[in-house]
Amino acid sequence: MSVITPPTLQPITTQYDPWDPIRSLRQYGEHRLTSVEMTVAQVCNMRCEHCAVGHTLVMREPDLLPLDVMLKRLDEVEHLETISITGGEPTFHLSTVKDYVIPLLKYARERGVRSQLNSNVTLDYRRYEMIAPYLDVMHISFNYTNVEDFRQVGFVHRDRDLSNNLTVKFYEQMIDNTRRLVEGGLFVSAESMINYRTHDKMNDIHQLIYEMGCQRHEVHPMYPSSFAEHLPVLSINELRQSIHSLLDFRHQDMWMLFGTLPFYGCSVSEEDTKLLQRLYSEKNVTVRNDPDGRNRLNVNMFNGEVFVTDFADIPSFGSIYEDRLDAIFDKWLHQHPLSKTVDCYCPQASCCGPNLLVADMYYPNVNFKERKAVISV
Repeated sequence: MSVITPPTLQPITTQYDPWDPIRSLRQYGEHRLTSVEMTVAQVCNMRCEHCAVGHTLVMREPDLLPLDVMLKRLDEVEHLETISITGGEPTFHLSTVKDYVIPLLKYARERGVRSQLNSNVTLDYRRYEMIAPYLDVMHISFNYTNVEDFRQVGFVHRDRDLSNNLTVKFYEQMIDNTRRLVEGGLFVSAESMINYRTHDKMNDIHQLIYEMGCQRHEVHPMYPSSFAEHLPVLSINELRQSIHSLLDFRHQDMWMLFGTLPFYGCSVSEEDTKLLQRLYSEKNVTVRNDPDGRNRLNVNMFNGEVFVTDFADIPSFGSIYEDRLDAIFDKWLHQHPLSKTVDCYCPQASCCGPNLLVADMYYPNVNFKERKAVISV
């Protein structure tokens, strides 16, 4: 396997995260559609208890729409900078890998667009090896300290228990595949969710991710969507404590990316501002503004429906059979009342405000557009 990044593409680093919507906001003075996410799978070999799209998973999925339809709509996106491919498990069917994933990645590479694939990397290595030469970021979920954690987190919603041998096989393949992909030159970013099960294990999880060789560890709080809807929710204080502990423990030579945090530069809490100031001053630590509803749309490639997020309870906002993606995004940005509630920007805090799930969960009565930043970064 050989991963080759064309010399014309700027390397993805702590100084350059093309998925962060604040980049296009600064460039154009308002949010623009620069990122398109495509759901190419509704099947998955796992059933994670916190899966944000768990209720859409099926045992036998319908046919995907013609690839040419999607490519035409991508061609029309004027400011496209990134694509993401997600599911389900996008690599579950080899036919999906060959007929959709690889062609989409080749399109992105030829256009100079950065790409990300969301996968659990638990299947046979060959399918990931096929993808790697055309991919920029392999994004994996990793919320475990051992195989028993993997069993408890990853298969709780299965109709039948997974055999011990198969559980161990998936777990070992996940770790081995990750190491091999990194050794082959692919950028692997492992995402961990801070929730009731992981908040006091984040240091151990971070250690395993470091030992696998991942170049980046992403950390996001869990929010109540789909399978996670009825799971216990951490308090702001518990989240803050877990992040401080992780920052104390972490390997400083590894990039740590925090996203969808419920802490903002306009906070009235001194503890929140202290944490933010620490996050912005730590070596190799970045805080990403949430792309959903900012610079990204999600396209369901089974029916063509378009969403402003792949996991919030907002109905489809259009169809690629009817409208250009730029037109759908502009309609959301300028006409939808929900967009107006979180459309705020504090340049001095490098903050685009909360996403919809965060606002509903922690700040249901707060008007962020009336607040001002109290920190500068």
